[in-house]
Amino acid sequence: MNIDTHGLQAFARIAELGSFHQAAEALHLSQSALSRRISKLEEELGVRLLDRTTRKVRLTAVGRDFLPQARRLIEELENSLAGLRDMAKRGAGQVTVACVPTAAMHMLPPVIRDYSAKHPDNRIRILDVHANEVLQAVLGGEAEFGLTLSGADTPELETEALFEDPFVLACHRDHALAKKKTVKWADLEQQRVITVGRMSGNRALLDFGLPGNLPQQRWTYEVQHSFWTGLGMVEAGIGVIAVPALALSGRRNPQLVSRPLVEPRLTRTVAVIRRRGVTLSPATQEFLMMLKKRWGQSKREARLRSQAQRAP
Repeated sequence: MNIDTHGLQAFARIAELGSFHQAAEALHLSQSALSRRISKLEEELGVRLLDRTTRKVRLTAVGRDFLPQARRLIEELENSLAGLRDMAKRGAGQVTVACVPTAAMHMLPPVIRDYSAKHPDNRIRILDVHANEVLQAVLGGEAEFGLTLSGADTPELETEALFEDPFVLACHRDHALAKKKTVKWADLEQQRVITVGRMSGNRALLDFGLPGNLPQQRWTYEVQHSFWTGLGMVEAGIGVIAVPALALSGRRNPQLVSRPLVEPRLTRTVAVIRRRGVTLSPATQEFLMMLKKRWGQSKREARLRSQAQRAP
């Protein structure tokens, strides 16, 4: 049964005022429009709620029994609508974002800190997974948006690039390559190279973005999931690793040095993905706005320049 809420409001106001004329004025309706609302409600319910004459209106027995329920339904509806308006106004709710691990570690914490200061009651759920799993989480509706590597051409998703993240070489501060201003990929020929496994989206970028004769293809050590495992090996002096600059963002490890990798200069695009045509919740919309404000291209480039100036 599809009950007309306008009809409920009309019925309750007539019962309160005892007059079609006064009820029509209170609801800013003509009396004929008010009569149509009552007739439609009675038709939907299959009962008569009001007895009307040219001089007075009275509730039927059924109408008297139904009036408290009608008022309760109207109150519940008004409370629900007020709650929705308040949620939209305050940005209340839960945020769920899927992201690749480097983004989860380096991009999200400062945004979460600022967002939580403004919305301390909101919950934030982070799905830190591989790039393909980010894609699936957003497509399946498990996350409202994702932070991942640009490149997936899926018509169901909208992609918005945030910034270009260049690959750099991470090596121990005592390593011979640490003395160079920049490092060519060919300079890795005689080095013990650490790489990430093929499940990583970054591995695909390295495999397909570099000529096959470069030594990155001839790695010595492979870690399956995380750059941080490889960076721990670098810190121990075991080898060198090519990582996105974001993976070293904010790190203050005196044992590690990063140098730009050139010839060729290889970058990955960090992007926001979301389902096409789907409106984000107010809570998520504000979180995403704060994320983009902090990590837009110009902001990112300024941070990279600052980090480069501080590098040993």
